[in-house]
Amino acid sequence: MAPAQPILLEEPPDFSVVVGGPLFQFLRRAHLEGDHLQLLRRRLIFFTGITWLPLFLLAVANPLAESPGQISFLHDIEVHTRFLVALPVLIAAELLVYSRMLPVARRLVERRIILPEDRPRFYRAVDSAFALRNSTPLELGLLAAVYIFGLWFWNSRFAIETATWYAMPGGRWHLTPAGIWYVFLSIPTLQFILLRWYVRLFIWYRFLWQVSRIDLNLIATHPDRAGGLGFLGHISYAFGPVLFGQGAMLAGLIASRVLYHGDSLSSFRLQAGGFVAFFVCVVFSPLVMFTAQMARARREGLAEYGLLAQRYVEGFREKWIVEYGSNSGEFLGTADIQSLADLGNAYTVVNEMRLVPFGLQDMTRLAVATAAPLVPLLLLVWSPEEVIMRVIKVVF
Repeated sequence: MAPAQPILLEEPPDFSVVVGGPLFQFLRRAHLEGDHLQLLRRRLIFFTGITWLPLFLLAVANPLAESPGQISFLHDIEVHTRFLVALPVLIAAELLVYSRMLPVARRLVERRIILPEDRPRFYRAVDSAFALRNSTPLELGLLAAVYIFGLWFWNSRFAIETATWYAMPGGRWHLTPAGIWYVFLSIPTLQFILLRWYVRLFIWYRFLWQVSRIDLNLIATHPDRAGGLGFLGHISYAFGPVLFGQGAMLAGLIASRVLYHGDSLSSFRLQAGGFVAFFVCVVFSPLVMFTAQMARARREGLAEYGLLAQRYVEGFREKWIVEYGSNSGEFLGTADIQSLADLGNAYTVVNEMRLVPFGLQDMTRLAVATAAPLVPLLLLVWSPEEVIMRVIKVVF
């Protein structure tokens, strides 16, 4: 019988939760040629052009736009932060997430965290993520949800009591021409982009869960103090702009409530703090799925290096403590002292290995990115100098 031929596994693919789906394919065909930055600029112009610009033109053309007591379009901070800050940031985040996630599959394979015998299972997880990312029914379902539940939510909100640039008092559907565009196109576009990001996060969570079910080759002495998985925590920074965009939306809402509805800024402290904490947990909590394997690697590392250390220190003591008199001439310059120190450092690395592939510094950076859009709200209460001094006290 001829010997079995080895199975040649393909090279690990580039991984992305962004590059795919019918909307992406449509925009790529529409943009034709260009590098990533050129395509990004065109997308920003396109989405701003269909969400904010028509509102501006229709609101200015509306003769009721300058009616006494009406909140004008130019003074609607919430709308401007949504479509001139949050939406562009959510679009630009695609490039950052794409570039940061691209090597994740390759790193898992090249660093032998995924062993050769587990690669077929790993590649199936990658293919499954790509299939979900490219799903046309999924994006159509998101679009349907935006118009079904989004319009239902709009209808269920409190009645409009003061005239605005998009509606008149008396009900939710007394819309101006600008209001019709706002309700039926601008808001759904933003909601669809935001829901797509939630789906991408779900795809990322699902991929991490499938990888965590594989028997990973984690080395407790890896200098990243995470068994070799520390890069997964750094990849999570890529979602910072997504959280920044949502923070900008919350900041616009709070500013509108404070300036035009008489609410106190301090009344939103709990909501703002809970918002930041929630979304930081949303990004990092999936990495906890690796805790069981990381804890096992740490226990095994402590046992292995503890045994090695015990054998070494016994020999060291026997040679340099018990028999020191006969070996006194060899003590200076011996490598045994350096080896003992190196072994101690290795054991310290194992002992300091974290049980999650991220640290407090990682969480702090993402929390800062999420809370950054909320900082300008402090100008509603304090002067710029007071805001700077209070931020410095908090950071340092």
